[in-house]
Amino acid sequence: MGRRTTYIILFRGVGGATSLPVQPLKAALLADGFEKVVTYINTGNVVLVSDRTPKQIVARVAAIALEKFAFSKSIMIVSKAAWKKLIAGNPFPEGEGDTLHAYVLEKKPVPEAVEALARKNAGPEQFAIDGTVLYYYPPQGAAESKLYSKIETTLKVAATARNWNTVLKLAQLAEQIDRGAE
Repeated sequence: MGRRTTYIILFRGVGGATSLPVQPLKAALLADGFEKVVTYINTGNVVLVSDRTPKQIVARVAAIALEKFAFSKSIMIVSKAAWKKLIAGNPFPEGEGDTLHAYVLEKKPVPEAVEALARKNAGPEQFAIDGTVLYYYPPQGAAESKLYSKIETTLKVAATARNWNTVLKLAQLAEQIDRGAE
């Protein structure tokens, strides 16, 4: 078994018509041997501790989500250390709350796709990509944004976004879990 690490798990496409019942999900993950499982709001956010590899965790979580909840969309995993880097790397410090978003991408987009997204950006929105993280700052709010709905399709990479309030809250939960783990 490997080192026990705290991970943030993000389910893609939860919210609206697609729900993932958080209490039963938490119970199923604990029953499967994951430790210190915490869920946050109903949009598919889980913080947990495991000594399995990220690949093993995603495979197991995906299997549980499919078996128990008929959920079969992409699942992203980020270690607590990488999540801290994601926060520290924010290139838009003027953005906050729900005007700033972090997208976790399944893989690094190809340069041509990033250029295509830049060409589609006509408004005041700004974005920056750092590896498998896309920072997105629409100062007018995502609802008014023309680019928001084009990000995933243009990059041709599965992605899941969280607003900055959620990003910071998940970091806080991961810290609390680690403090409790000592």
